Amino acid sequence: MLAQIKTRSLPGRYRKWALALIIVAIGIGFFAVRAWQGPVVQASQVVKRPLIQQVVATGRIVAESRVQVGSELTSVVTDRLVREGDRVVAGQVLLRLRDDEYLARQQEALAALTQLEKIRRPQAMAALNQAEAQLAQARREVQRREKLVAANATPREDKERAEQALAVALAAAEQARVDSTSLSPGQTEEVLLQARLDAAEAALSKTVVRAQFPGTILTRHVEQGDVVQPGQVLFEIARDDDIEILVPVDERNLGLLRVGQQAVCIADAYPQQSFSAVVQRIAPTVDAERGTVDVRLAVTTIPEYVRNDLTVTATIETASLPSTLTVPNEALFNRRSAQASVWRIRNGVAIETRIDLGLRGATMTQVVSGLEEGDWVSTSADLVQGQRVRIADHTSNTASSSAGASKELPFKL
Repeated sequence: MLAQIKTRSLPGRYRKWALALIIVAIGIGFFAVRAWQGPVVQASQVVKRPLIQQVVATGRIVAESRVQVGSELTSVVTDRLVREGDRVVAGQVLLRLRDDEYLARQQEALAALTQLEKIRRPQAMAALNQAEAQLAQARREVQRREKLVAANATPREDKERAEQALAVALAAAEQARVDSTSLSPGQTEEVLLQARLDAAEAALSKTVVRAQFPGTILTRHVEQGDVVQPGQVLFEIARDDDIEILVPVDERNLGLLRVGQQAVCIADAYPQQSFSAVVQRIAPTVDAERGTVDVRLAVTTIPEYVRNDLTVTATIETASLPSTLTVPNEALFNRRSAQASVWRIRNGVAIETRIDLGLRGATMTQVVSGLEEGDWVSTSADLVQGQRVRIADHTSNTASSSAGASKELPFKL
């Protein structure tokens, strides 16, 4: 008000100069205060938030075992029913071979076994019964001749002929008994014929080549009309039940990995779909050239779209905390082992503070000691001890830090 009165009391030609001098003085004062307060720096407030530590690596779907399928017979291919890339299940027919010769052998063996059961065995039983009846008759004849000879009613030669007939009947009965026994169920003859039939049926079954397990046809080397030989590779199949993910992980992250850790996998070809896996094995050696260690993940449930050698990005959760004090990784400097320095801003002054660190994520790190909840740390490293600074927009900084924690990114190799 005083300045206004004085301005009005000045002559008109000085009034504009007075106003200009006042504005300049105010500007100089403003910039002087700003210079005293220091530069504006980006900062983040130390607050408690969830923290997840993850390791990300890119690898490929691999089959632990690839099986080569061949034929045990020499024959001609009559039907080939699969080709490369086909998914097969256990027992599915892959190809058929000409089977007329093996079918004839099977029918011959079956006929021989049927003949044993329906004809030869009943005949043997009938022959045994007849031989035993003749033996009984011969014994009675000998007894009758002995009585006649004792009464001098017949010559002794008749008795001798009766005894000879008894001996023949005994031998015939014994032979009939042996024949009947050998043809009875479970005895040598039936066992031999059954073995012959089993062998013929086994050979016949080999004319149909089937998949022994679920998998994917990788290669085929046969077409209809080809003559195949024993030992010749006809198909190569990758087992579905042995599917795993092989990911090379930077050796710097080896200390974070443990068998049994859960992982989320996304195939590059299907970025909108994910599936679960678990760390199954960690290689005992490190690849010296690449500086990586191979980690194998077992797939919990194998999706239908999974193919061998498919590129997959695996995010392995190595540790997590439900709530802990955190600072942005970009605020850390002079890091050594589990310690680092930060610029803590208190009362507008930057103070270098040494802190102890814990779990490290990709964007945030756990503070074990050295800072308290509510402290502010600068994310600018080009400060000096005791420098006065101003924090840019506290509210937006806190919000962005919380958003960053909720979308914690893993280590990217």
